[in-house]
Amino acid sequence: MLKVTELSKNYGDFVAVDKISFESGKGAVFGLLGPNGAGKSTTINCISGLLQPSSGHASVAGHDVVTDGKAARRNLGVVPQELALYEDLPAVDNLRYWGKAYGLRGAELESRVVAVLETIGLGDRARGLPREFSGGMKRRLNFGCGIVHKPEVILLDEPTVGVDPQSRARLFEMVEAERDAGACILYTTHYMEEAERLCDSIAIIDHGKLIAQGSVDELRAKLGARDVLQLSGSFPVDATRLAIDALIERHTGDLELISQAEDNVTLTLSQASQHLPAIFDAVSGAGGDVSETSLRSPNLETLFLLLTGKELRE
Repeated sequence: MLKVTELSKNYGDFVAVDKISFESGKGAVFGLLGPNGAGKSTTINCISGLLQPSSGHASVAGHDVVTDGKAARRNLGVVPQELALYEDLPAVDNLRYWGKAYGLRGAELESRVVAVLETIGLGDRARGLPREFSGGMKRRLNFGCGIVHKPEVILLDEPTVGVDPQSRARLFEMVEAERDAGACILYTTHYMEEAERLCDSIAIIDHGKLIAQGSVDELRAKLGARDVLQLSGSFPVDATRLAIDALIERHTGDLELISQAEDNVTLTLSQASQHLPAIFDAVSGAGGDVSETSLRSPNLETLFLLLTGKELRE
C-alpha cells in the first residue's frame, strides 16, 4: 500500500533525505523514528505531494505520488503535526469541508461525518468551535479530518504532541481501529513507548539516512543484552577519551563509547552494573568528576541512542 524506493530530497548541496527505502501493507503500522532534523517530515512531505523528490519514488496504493499524484492523494489521509483546522468553523463543518475536498457528497458525506464524530469522541460537541476545544479535542478532530474519506494509507506526523493522557489513550485506540479496519499507517513520533505499542515495523533515520529497519523484536535483537550507561559531570575531553580507550582495550566484552562531551559520557556494555567501579576509576583517574549516573536496560530507546548517539527527543 505504501512503497518508498531510493527516495532523496536535496536543497542545493544539503541532502535532507538520502536514498531511503521502505514499504508497508494493509493493516499495519510502520514507525518512522529519528531526532529532530533527521528527515522525517521531509519524507512525509514527499509522500503527500507537498514536496517533489529530487530522485527516487514513492507510491500510495500503487499510484506514484509524482506521475499519478491525483490518484495517490485520493487514497491518502494526512494528519499533520500542525493542526489543519478552521478554528471558527464548527467541528462538524470542519469534517464536511475535508470530506468534500476528497469528493464525498450528499448522504455518503453526512453518514461518514456522523461516524467520524463518534469515532473521535466528539459526537456531543459537533457544533462546538475548535478555538474553544482543549488541545486533546483539537488533536482528535485533526485526526478525524484526515480519515473522513476512508483513506487506504494514513500519514500520522507526531499525532499526540501536547495532549493529555486521556486524549493520548483515545488517539491510540483510533490508530488501532484504523489499522484493524485495514489501513496502512505511517507513524512518526518522539515517544519510543508509542512506537513499541503501535508499530509492527520501524525505520530509524538520522541525517537523512536510513540506519536501521525491522520489526520491534528484530531491532531489540540488534541491541542484544547491552545496557546504556550515561555519566554526567565534568570530563576533560582528551584525557577521558584516552582513559576510556584503554578501558575498551582491557575489556573482554562489548564496551563501546557512544558519545562524549565536556559534561557527559555515554557508554554501552553488557551487565554494566558489574563494571561501574572500573569505569568510575578510569574516568576519575583522567580528572573527570561524575555528578550523576543513569543506567538503562536494553530496549528500543537504548537502541536508538546506540545507533544515533542522541536521545530520541533531542
